[in-house]
Amino acid sequence: MIPSAFDYAAPTTVEEALALLAGADASGDDVKLLAGGQSLIPVMKLRLADPSLVVDLGRIPGLSGITDNGSSLTIGAMTPHHVMATDPLIAAHVPLLSQAAATVADPQVRHRGTFGGALVHADPAGDMPAPALAMDAVFNITGPAGPRSVEAAGFFQGYFTTAVEEGEILTSITVPKFDGWGSYYEKFTRVAQQWSIVAVAALVRVEGGVIAEARLGLTNMASTPLRASATEAALAGCAVDAEAIAAACAHAAEGTDPASDLNGDAAYRRHLATVVARRAVLAAVGLQGTRG
Repeated sequence: MIPSAFDYAAPTTVEEALALLAGADASGDDVKLLAGGQSLIPVMKLRLADPSLVVDLGRIPGLSGITDNGSSLTIGAMTPHHVMATDPLIAAHVPLLSQAAATVADPQVRHRGTFGGALVHADPAGDMPAPALAMDAVFNITGPAGPRSVEAAGFFQGYFTTAVEEGEILTSITVPKFDGWGSYYEKFTRVAQQWSIVAVAALVRVEGGVIAEARLGLTNMASTPLRASATEAALAGCAVDAEAIAAACAHAAEGTDPASDLNGDAAYRRHLATVVARRAVLAAVGLQGTRG
């Protein structure tokens, strides 16, 4: 299908983009930001979105790339998934993001789609929100009132809904470094390159043969990404042992509210969460040979 007719603007500064958003809001026009277009263009073709103005952020310098802050990395919102999957700074300090980005759709989408675009789109089945939540990322937003920052726990608010308000732009995401941690993003799908039916983003820190701390983000287990807090608590102090890890991961679905759809009902997803969590944690601690 072909989208409805729309006006197109390609600003070269954040200030110019904000002015376009403000003008559209004042005139009552529906405006959409284009941050890669891998989600927006399909829904426009289906007429599920029908903006009168599309503002392309792709020509604004400074909205992509990775900056090393010492104890953290700041990642431009327009950084493509392909860069996320291959950048040496990300691989060295936050490899969970590399692992998750490498599973997004196919090479074409990974070269066009962006980290920030995926986060603001906030699809429950999207692969990037759960790792950002597990890492306690901070979302840097710019709007008419100036810059502000939102922690991951308050950023995702519902189906396709985030803390980014009308007239605002997500400009970058800051993530702490997880040097010395093991990580793995385990994704379950029926068809290659499909959205996650269930996925788990695992970060694990091992000291003296036991798990000192664990962080698990769940994909597609509610209308927003969730932390598997019961499993995180059960893993703390757990031996690096397949049976002990499996027992802790049996709690992975606690507190979740998964949807039922053609890919599986809620009970099926709750079961999958325990299996996928176990696989992710085993891989994160280096026990890949025991995954099953």
